[in-house]
Amino acid sequence: MAFTIAIDGPAAAGKGTISRAVAEHFGFAHLDTGLLYRAVGRKMLDGTAPIEAAQSLVAEDLENPTLRSPEVAQAASKVAVIPEVRAALVDFQRAFARRAGGAVLDGRDIGTVICPEAEAKLFVTASAEVRARRRHLELAEKDADVDFDTVLADVRERDERDMNRADAPLKPADDAVTIDTTDLDIDSAVRAAINAITARKGTP
Repeated sequence: MAFTIAIDGPAAAGKGTISRAVAEHFGFAHLDTGLLYRAVGRKMLDGTAPIEAAQSLVAEDLENPTLRSPEVAQAASKVAVIPEVRAALVDFQRAFARRAGGAVLDGRDIGTVICPEAEAKLFVTASAEVRARRRHLELAEKDADVDFDTVLADVRERDERDMNRADAPLKPADDAVTIDTTDLDIDSAVRAAINAITARKGTP
């Protein structure tokens, strides 16, 4: 039986970590849809036109180890505002969402555009400062030479672009449960997500 969990939210709010934990808890497949846009952004940086990059995307492209870099993150946010890029990736995401056995998709527009009929929807958020602190720590652990103010500016720039784009802007679905992780540790955030989904699913 198909059961779709849509998890949206801004960068570094914790939705990826929560999504993976939720998928493991329920035994569902997981798709980080942001990787699709990062892969397109990576190909664009390598000289491929964005629309062509999206239309020619293959699963192997999602395994590129450079997809988590700040440069690729910015490129992903830029290609994500292109309607033709989004359209090229919609079918892939929707097919994954309705696979037998259940699926968890996390991104920016899963509950609002990709899977508006998802059985459970969450919107994971946190303050820009907290999200920047998390991202800065993550980059520092990888020895990336970047200061906090630069990371904060990057987070705010991406928020502005994601929330104000004409096509599929970042916003919670009307029936999404919002989880603010600003003051939550990861265990508490995951527990809140599982409880919200269980309430919709009917079984733990």
